[in-house]
Amino acid sequence: MLEFILNGKKICADIPLGLTLLDFIRKEERLKGTKSACREGDCGSCTVLMGTLCGVNISYKSVTSCITPVGNAQGKHVVTVEGINLSGTSPIQQALIDAAAVQCGYCTPGIVMSLTGYIISQNHYSFESAKEAIAGNICRCTGYKSIEKAIALILEKINQVDKNNRLTWLVDNNYLPKYFEGIKMQLESIKNPEVKKIFKPIIGGGTDLYVQKPEEMFKADPFLVSDFPLLNKIERDGDKFTLGAACKISDLMHHQGLEERLLHIKKHLRLIASEPVRNLATLAGNLVNASPIGDLSIMFLALDATVELLSITNEPRTLKLSHFFIDYKKTELAENEIIKNISFVLPAGEFHFNFEKVSKRKYLDIASVNSSILIQLENEKISNVHLSMGGVAPIPLYLAETCRWMLGKDLNILMIKGAAKIINDEIAPISDVRGSADYKRLLARQLFYAHFIELFPEKFDLEKLLIAEYS
Repeated sequence: MLEFILNGKKICADIPLGLTLLDFIRKEERLKGTKSACREGDCGSCTVLMGTLCGVNISYKSVTSCITPVGNAQGKHVVTVEGINLSGTSPIQQALIDAAAVQCGYCTPGIVMSLTGYIISQNHYSFESAKEAIAGNICRCTGYKSIEKAIALILEKINQVDKNNRLTWLVDNNYLPKYFEGIKMQLESIKNPEVKKIFKPIIGGGTDLYVQKPEEMFKADPFLVSDFPLLNKIERDGDKFTLGAACKISDLMHHQGLEERLLHIKKHLRLIASEPVRNLATLAGNLVNASPIGDLSIMFLALDATVELLSITNEPRTLKLSHFFIDYKKTELAENEIIKNISFVLPAGEFHFNFEKVSKRKYLDIASVNSSILIQLENEKISNVHLSMGGVAPIPLYLAETCRWMLGKDLNILMIKGAAKIINDEIAPISDVRGSADYKRLLARQLFYAHFIELFPEKFDLEKLLIAEYS
């Protein structure tokens, strides 16, 4: 029996857990404001808010309902565009009208919901962060400039918000209906069902499975891990970080400890999907997909991560992530195992970490080639290095030979040039829809160069590296 709040209405029904939230909203509840379009989480027209009770507060996040199993709504508050209806337009809706940011209107409900989620959840409002909040909402009519003008109008008013009593202020100023003030009490009355065993199929955020196997997922009776407490923790013990398998990409982005040690982690993670998808996509989901260009796989390989596997029938075991991938779309995961967590230990002292990616679009796209590096120096010599690349082999590739060769070398152009030759021998790209094998070899070299240009700008630039390459 699934139990959650949809707008102001309590849902308590025997619903197939694998049904998408979008189909439940539109077909079962007949709420047509949430639009169905790409069915891949790419366009944002199906965006809704999902509120989770966190202590004394409710945390609202935008999610793409077309790839979200309705079972993930258990114990939560789901808000569609109908759920923010007032006697007139809200200030967000009015700003879109005043800035002529509405044309065909198909994408507008998703934009309204993304911006509503932004003003509910964000502590510091800015033009750039507001734009990022709607980065997953595609509009084919306006050219976006009118939407940016609407954002500016919204920010002029919302900066007056009382952040100590935000919900009351938003209700009093007609951003939200009054029923929002009673949602906390309703969520507290919902008891989540007790998990007695782990079974298959297993679904995390659904962001991959609902794109690849939608019909199969609709009919499934899945085990949903997104709110399974054992798998949803981020723990820090000094320089060791242990990330629960069901943690979301957005959890990494907003973890203070990670941001303190991996200084540009937010910038790197922004290259992965859009905010509504990052709010759904689980860490382990990216790994078990075993895509040769999985962005998180490439990052975790460069962090020399370890995965802990939890067995339904046998003892748990751990192994290096670099040993987890064994062939195209194949891993060491046994039939009766799931990933419990991913852990890594960051080096003591100063180190440098970077992630690079080439895709047809800079954001919201799958990589042609991606790469990550962790490097540590002692007296200008490389004392520690982990390098990974995607799109150049059947698996996310840890470049072990290149790393061994780089250890102990001076950090200079000759070293970079020599390492690039080792990389060229170690990779084995193939030609496919994302580029020819020769093109991917070129990208691999350029991304390797980009690491050093980004991390050591005072020592290297592209012109110097290219001169060295062809000298």
